[in-house]
Amino acid sequence: MRRKLRTRWVWVVVVIIATAALARADESLRIVPIVRDNKVLVTFELADAYTEPVRDAIASGLRTTLSWLDRTIVTATVTASDQFDNLTRRHTLSRTVDGRVEEVLVTDDATVAKTWLTTWNRLPLCDTSKLDSSRDYYVRISARTRPFSGSLLAWAKSITGQAKFTFVP
Repeated sequence: MRRKLRTRWVWVVVVIIATAALARADESLRIVPIVRDNKVLVTFELADAYTEPVRDAIASGLRTTLSWLDRTIVTATVTASDQFDNLTRRHTLSRTVDGRVEEVLVTDDATVAKTWLTTWNRLPLCDTSKLDSSRDYYVRISARTRPFSGSLLAWAKSITGQAKFTFVP
């Protein structure tokens, strides 16, 4: 009986910790969908993604990537990567959308690299022709860093958030 009670308390503590971690994660992901020029554009930022382990991975020269995935209206996978060269002290930054390289930038400014990895502005997500008028929609985004770091629980490495909007033509 005592063993059962102890096991139950362990699971309660694990659920509380996991819930707190996920609630904190949702607060750090800011998503702003807008409809303009017959497109759904999404701006998003994960302010807390540029952690000490991420900075250490970048400084070591490991290619560090943040992946963002949306599956609500359409499926789109976007990534921002930083390949830091220890000799030249330069960041080679790249952005891809569904595997296509959209933009490449080389900089020696760590602040530019941080913004590049954590913020996307007005990413075209889909045409409004795919939407029904006067209907509510939401954009749901999951963000994940590679290499993985920070959490002992593998499923806690992904941060998810969503933002609702109504399409009015």
